[in-house]
This record gives sequence, structure tokens and C-alpha cells, in this order.
Amino acid sequence: MVETEEFIEDAKAEIREAIGDANAVIALSGGVDSSVAATLAYEAVGDQLTPVYVDTGLMRKGETEEIRDTFDFMESLRVIEAQDRFFDRLEGVTDPEEKRHVIGEGFIDEFETVARDVDADYLVQGTIYPDRIESEGNIKSHHNVGGLPEVVDFEGIVEPVRDLYKDEVREVARALGLEAIISERMPFPGPGLAVRIVGEVTPEKAAVAREATHVVEEELEEYDPWQAFAAVLGKATGVKGDNRVHGWVVAVRSVESRDGMTARAQELDWSTLQRIQSRITGENENVARVVYDVTHKPPATIEYE
Repeated sequence: MVETEEFIEDAKAEIREAIGDANAVIALSGGVDSSVAATLAYEAVGDQLTPVYVDTGLMRKGETEEIRDTFDFMESLRVIEAQDRFFDRLEGVTDPEEKRHVIGEGFIDEFETVARDVDADYLVQGTIYPDRIESEGNIKSHHNVGGLPEVVDFEGIVEPVRDLYKDEVREVARALGLEAIISERMPFPGPGLAVRIVGEVTPEKAAVAREATHVVEEELEEYDPWQAFAAVLGKATGVKGDNRVHGWVVAVRSVESRDGMTARAQELDWSTLQRIQSRITGENENVARVVYDVTHKPPATIEYE
């Protein structure tokens, strides 16, 4: 990548040239990629850009509030509360690919409504280089490179960070003055917690995954993982107090990587793992056991579905 400040100025010039006097929209997830793309575009064209954040009910703990606070300088920001609509769509859906498509279609519906409301001619996306590679290889079917342009009739698509890797995007985020909560944030999948829930996605499972992931992120901060989270696998027998319970099995995953194309499971201290399992089972009465995933990528993917 060219020098960071030069890249920022070139990217903003590219955005201004592409959009001109028209309106544009961007899906702002709160991840570093979309945050950088949105900030570049907002600095380039101001309120001609409408950032759209959709709360699907599958977000990290406190994420919606963080988005409102972090991007309050964007007067055109739209926050869409769509939790009930997404859980209704996901009821009874268990196939991983179908879940991704259902979430993608739900997001498109929400996004399309806003795009038409603001008469947007252009779509800005936070697509980065590994996104393009994995989408082309059918490793992931729900990347921000797919879906939206086929449904919403845009004159053009602008991807200002399309040639950057994640570490380069972080450099740009720091140079833009974005808070560390954004610039250093771990990657988060487009379908959200749904890909960390094996089987049907329900509000209960999402709540377990959200709270357990929050614990994992807090406890593993000192390890500086590329990505760390908790997934809900199914149910198993456990004992709490004097009672036999049939509670959720939570898998903890923590990996090291440069760009997400490959990854290695981190070697965590036993005391750290015990602290994590104690907090997860203690803070959620519906969790019966916690396991640690030691599989690298490949053969596993980083997320579960």
C-alpha cells in the first residue's frame, strides 16, 4: 500500500469523482472495514452519504449503542431496529447456507428501503482484498461483495479499500482518528452471531453466544488474538447445584492470523481457560459445559457456519 495519508487523500478523491452530486449509501456494521469505508466516504461527500446500521439481533454486546456514540458525527446515520423481523425469518431454519441467505435477504430488504428513501444512486462497500478472494472461491457466501447490487438498482459501486488487507485497513483507521474500539476491533462476520450458532437461530441462543463472546473477548484481550469468540453447539447434560441440567455447550475459539485466509488456534494457559469456563457457566444458568477449539484453518474455518 502507498503511504497511509496519501492513500486517504486518493481514496477520498476517487469517491468524490465516482459519486459526484448524487446520493450514496453504505452498510455500516461497526467493523473496521465498513467503518473506514464509511468515514472516507463521509469525509469526501458529507451528507450525500447515508450510513445504514441494521441491528439484526445478532450483534455483539452493546454494539448498537457503540455505533450511535462512535459515529454521532455522521448526521445522516440511520440505525434500524430489526431484531424481531430477523428472528421471525430464521425460525425453523437449520441449514448453514440457508441461514446465510435468509439473513442476507433480510438485510437487503432493510437496506433497500433506506436506499430508495434517500434516492441513492451509489453503493459504497467496505470490501477488502481477502473478501474478494474468499467470495470468488465460494468459501463464504455472505460477503459484502455479493447480493446487494443484484437487488438494488445502483448506478455504481464504490469500494475504496478493495485492495487492502486487514492490517492495512487498521492503519488507515488509526490515521483517520477512529477510536481504538473500531480500529483494533476483531473481525465480526456479516451474518453476525448466526454463524456461531449451530442449528436453528433463536433469541435464547443468540443471547448465550453474545454474553459468552463478551466474556471471551474480555478474558483474552492480553493474548491479542486475531479473532476470539464463543459459539453455541447444542445441548449436553450437566450438573448445577444439586440438579441435573440439560444445558448449552459453548465452544471457545481464539486464533492468530494476518489476513484471515489461514489461522492457527492459540495456545492458551490452562488457568485462562478455567477462568473463561467458570465465568461463562456461572453467568449463564443455561450453559452446561465449555470446550476449547484447537483446530487450525485449514482444515476448519474460523467461524462455525
